[in-house]
Amino acid sequence: MMFKSRFRHEEYLASKGWTPAKPDKESLISFLDLDVPKKCTEDEFKQIVALCAARSSVGLWDDDYTKDLPGLSRAKNLKAVAFDLNFAEKTFKIAYPKEVFELGNMSNILSSVVGSLWNIEGINGLRCLDIRFPEDLIKSFPGPQFGIYGTREKVLQEEGPLFVTVPLPQIGLSAREEAGIAKSIFTCCQGEYHGIQDPENLTDTSFNKFEERCKYILNIKEDIEEKISKKKIYIPNISHSSLEKMIERSDMIKSYGGEWLMIDTVTTGFSALHSLRDMNPGLIIHACRGMNSSFANEFGQGSYENGEVKSFSISAVLNAKIHRLLGADSFDGGNVSNQKESKFVRDALQLDTTPESAVTLGQNWFGMKPVWYMVSRLAHPGEVLGALSHFGGDILLQSSEGVIGHPWGLEAGAQAMLEAKEVALGRGSLEEWVASNPSSALSKAVAHWKLIP
Repeated sequence: MMFKSRFRHEEYLASKGWTPAKPDKESLISFLDLDVPKKCTEDEFKQIVALCAARSSVGLWDDDYTKDLPGLSRAKNLKAVAFDLNFAEKTFKIAYPKEVFELGNMSNILSSVVGSLWNIEGINGLRCLDIRFPEDLIKSFPGPQFGIYGTREKVLQEEGPLFVTVPLPQIGLSAREEAGIAKSIFTCCQGEYHGIQDPENLTDTSFNKFEERCKYILNIKEDIEEKISKKKIYIPNISHSSLEKMIERSDMIKSYGGEWLMIDTVTTGFSALHSLRDMNPGLIIHACRGMNSSFANEFGQGSYENGEVKSFSISAVLNAKIHRLLGADSFDGGNVSNQKESKFVRDALQLDTTPESAVTLGQNWFGMKPVWYMVSRLAHPGEVLGALSHFGGDILLQSSEGVIGHPWGLEAGAQAMLEAKEVALGRGSLEEWVASNPSSALSKAVAHWKLIP
């Protein structure tokens, strides 16, 4: 490996068995996984690890130039230290003094800890598995305004999951047509099904204007709530590359009596989420994650389980932690395609103290409010049972095809979802339900989607 002649990599490596004495008080810790050439030796691995610690903290310097600068001794005291090196798995951790980060600035943290590591010579890929934040940094971020319990108060739902549907087709419906679907959803199942969510790719179009859509749907929502005395959910998509436009749209939602907003936090940026939360719009913030797979992959095959990292990325667990810190009230975690990872994501969003594991660092959240996990794109009611068993009741369940695609129509699709919830909460089985309720909407769904072999 080729490094600057004066780079003393041993200065950035802790002695074997060393760990930070007070991590939650004094240090930010990152957990990294490398993909290096097969011919890489253990000594070369140590040099790469040390370079990661140097590059992401005080950097490399030339002693001839810096020896007389007053900041040199300070820089030496602030350098990061790599520890817990595992050459077999190609993983390691880096501890940073908390003083090197600006409070309340996620951009600064990510630019420092992972932003400067993507172009290090001698590695094929690098994955940031996790970051453990110290108390001072945790408390410098706003966190959710409402979270799980504040949202429950707003929707008058003390327990159990919330159900929403994205109207189909996603693009092509007029504002009035989408409002018609919303009315059907709001009034079906004696008002027990909760509501709708805008598609991620629908904001403001010539055939479906944002303000017109909000006005129609929120007026219908208010009227139905008065008639049936049950709260309904509408999550409008305010995503835009202009923060000013998103603020304008959030104000519009409030003016029509709305309670939620939705932003795609990958395409709009973490700063948009943080800014909207800081501006205290009084709206529940739902974070979608379109384009998420471009940088935040799952642990699955070829990523962690085989000890291989074939790209540069952060984990979905770290992505969830960032969203909790910046103020999302609910977070689209996708479907349960990887059970191990999705549990880690749920824990990072909802527990007050997240436990450490072989692939996560854990986290003390110091009382920060928990966040809803949205299980999205449920293909059919059968997936409701697995979601509730896997995650518990503090989840948003989002399904389009599973509701609108029911052979008896939309209302039967919503009813089948609610019946699947009852089966799950009653700890029963689909087979027992079908035997006892052969004419039910859920039984028809079971036959239609061939859920029982």
